[in-house]
Amino acid sequence: MKKVLLLPILMMLMISSSFAQDRVQTGFDLVSTYVWRGVAYSGISVQPTVEYSNSRFAVGAWGSQGIDGFQEMDAYASFSVNDQIDLIITDYYYPNTDYISSGSHAFELGVAFQKNNLAISGYYVFAGEGSVGDDLYVEGSYSSTNTTFFVGAGNGWHSLENDFTLVNIGITNSREIKVSELFSIPLSSSVIFNPDTEQFYVLFGLSF
Repeated sequence: MKKVLLLPILMMLMISSSFAQDRVQTGFDLVSTYVWRGVAYSGISVQPTVEYSNSRFAVGAWGSQGIDGFQEMDAYASFSVNDQIDLIITDYYYPNTDYISSGSHAFELGVAFQKNNLAISGYYVFAGEGSVGDDLYVEGSYSSTNTTFFVGAGNGWHSLENDFTLVNIGITNSREIKVSELFSIPLSSSVIFNPDTEQFYVLFGLSF
């Protein structure tokens, strides 16, 4: 219980030392299907975000509310080591479970590297009992203009047998719908295949 209470507080305090260029941003996405790392969790979903950030730190909350009733509410904090490397801590939580319970959370540490058009990231669940256990996910992607190709592999809660295997192969294309001279809506479309579950998804998202 102490870990459940302490880790989110530490995530909030990570940015307390530097607020010189701070800002608050809010927004939400509307997605046709909520697919995360090759696994579909919900159908049409609204996904709001609230984030407080400055030049090096960010802390925020992200949620997903599906029309089928599925809910997910996550807190996160990130730190930019330099222009190419970011460190991320995420607290995954699913409502309808007791928040002050280690069984309701999974705390994940991530490292993301990006240079030019290439990005590589790795994530590992290090605390909490809300996951399968021994949860590792690694993803590589290549971006060209408005299109991104990605390949991801994982074990634990990412795969059927908990073995490390390919779970997320796909392509995403992004563009903007121009509403007026001063306003446009970002649109993204993705095609995703999960070799582990043998599931195929085609989805789109709008950002506001």
